[in-house]
Amino acid sequence: MAGRPGYVTLPIISVLAAIGYVYYTTVFLAIPAWLGLATAAGVANAAAYTALALACVATYGLAITRDPGRVPPAFVPDVEDAETPIHEIKRKGGDLRYCQKCSHYKPPRAHHCRVCKRCILRMDHHCIWINNCVGHENYKIFLVFVLYVATASLYSMVLIIGAAVHSAPKDEQSGSDSPRSSIIICGVILCPILLSTSILLGWHVYLILHNKTTIEYHEGVRAMWLAEKAGNLYHHPYDLGFYHNTVSVLGPNILCWLCPVSRNTGNGIRFRTSYDIPLSTSAFKKEEHLSMS
Repeated sequence: MAGRPGYVTLPIISVLAAIGYVYYTTVFLAIPAWLGLATAAGVANAAAYTALALACVATYGLAITRDPGRVPPAFVPDVEDAETPIHEIKRKGGDLRYCQKCSHYKPPRAHHCRVCKRCILRMDHHCIWINNCVGHENYKIFLVFVLYVATASLYSMVLIIGAAVHSAPKDEQSGSDSPRSSIIICGVILCPILLSTSILLGWHVYLILHNKTTIEYHEGVRAMWLAEKAGNLYHHPYDLGFYHNTVSVLGPNILCWLCPVSRNTGNGIRFRTSYDIPLSTSAFKKEEHLSMS
């Protein structure tokens, strides 16, 4: 179910409800059943998990509300600019990419989103869970949010398993399992959340290390197949090496890589490419046009 960007939708309500339910079960049922809220360990774990839950909610709100990146209305690619060795063109016709719906040229790595009804800078995908596109301006926030959720899910799972195991002998003696049932139900709900967010996190770490978006990955698969068919070698032009790829997305300060409020680098219109890095082979020094949709 998709709604207009900026509006609260059913998926957003579902995510907030899941966060609230897991938080309540973890802090007010699992921790008391295992460690006790009156102990130092219980208070410390409750405080740590509360901070992590607040970080999840805060980054989720930022991912929902921050604009993913708008194409400047006056943007026109300068084909004579020596500092821009790559210009993306259409597969058919070889013209510079122009969005008929938005009536302007598309910068490199920008794509039109049918849900948002506009072009998005360095578009990765449209996410129904935030009712927003994931693009140049909010990609890092989205990544940090997924990291926080995966970490909180793993943390909660450890506390829930510990509480379920620790409370089992007591429930057998008293003949009651009232909190244990709720704890186990929460653990069952957490399993797909932990699995999906871990896979999603791993996928985007892979994309960051190769400086690709989800769209570019799928386009690259096709480009690689066409290149091999023609006897050529495909090279992703924005791949600068693991370190430079990571810096281009998360920023130059490693201490701020996991800080959601710090900005990423660049303006979303011009990107460094492998052609900007001196190489020994002249093949990579030539200007190329990328055939992209």
